[in-house]
Amino acid sequence: MNLTAIASKALDGVPLSDAEILFLMELAPERLPELLAHAHRVRTANFGNETGLCAIVNAKSGTCSEDCAFCAQSGHHAAESPEYPLMDADEIAAAGARAKAAGASRFGIVASGKLVGGADLDGFETAVRSVAAQGLIPDLSPGILDRAQLTRLKKAGLRGYHHNLETSARHFPKMCTTHAYEEDVNAVRAGLDAGLYVCSGGIFGIGETWDDRVELALLLRELGVPSVPMNFLTPIPGTPLEDRAPLSPEEALKIIALYRFLLPDRQLRICGGRPTVFGQDRRDEVLTAGASGLMIGDYLTTRGGDADADLAALSRAGLVPAKE
Repeated sequence: MNLTAIASKALDGVPLSDAEILFLMELAPERLPELLAHAHRVRTANFGNETGLCAIVNAKSGTCSEDCAFCAQSGHHAAESPEYPLMDADEIAAAGARAKAAGASRFGIVASGKLVGGADLDGFETAVRSVAAQGLIPDLSPGILDRAQLTRLKKAGLRGYHHNLETSARHFPKMCTTHAYEEDVNAVRAGLDAGLYVCSGGIFGIGETWDDRVELALLLRELGVPSVPMNFLTPIPGTPLEDRAPLSPEEALKIIALYRFLLPDRQLRICGGRPTVFGQDRRDEVLTAGASGLMIGDYLTTRGGDADADLAALSRAGLVPAKE
């Protein structure tokens, strides 16, 4: 089977066959540079030299009701994690201003928990307006919202709704037992139905197979999700996955490239776990592996990279920040 021919299909936006996907999954390690080069070509055809930069604030932290095995904020685990209620709008706006100064165009307000109560919904509405006033695109990752809540926040200026599916339906029960996978899928559908820019992806390195990775990508394609965050496990003490080794840079790069072939025109944002997997020495490689976006600054409970270093990496790769 010919890798160039498969890349041509991706460039034309033609879905790959099962046999072609299997060929990519089983591609020999020595052909990884060739795979990455083709993935970058597909990325460039769809996004030019622009790279979307986003940032987040951990606006409400800890004591989450869900038992996601990789998450330090779960109330079911013994991990050390900050615990505080929803920040006030001024604090969130100040964090947004710092993100904008660092180069971000989108800013996500992230809150732990599954469902949103009335007081927090009021706070989110005010925070969305405050973030928009900073000249940023306001996104929100609050758990599961219903259509009425989404509509209210959209009227307040919300542009993006973030809700990860995390992994495949098959693997999900091994990672979370406190809610059903279909609840997350329905939340994504609700965001899309509300006309919001939905950001939904997953976390890799949590014991999933290549088949799980493909299943997630194909579901995201079927749903019509425009933006796919790609996170990589940082093993955190006190969580059930604390002893799991991080992915190798080579495996993580192959996942990014595969997703570019499967989702040629979707924004692939490299987010949590980037420093853990790629470190300083290989941070530039994600930019030529098919990725079209980066989360800059810190993540929810772990440190991120230096934003100036990320901007320098963009420049070295001949890329510029996108004005999304």
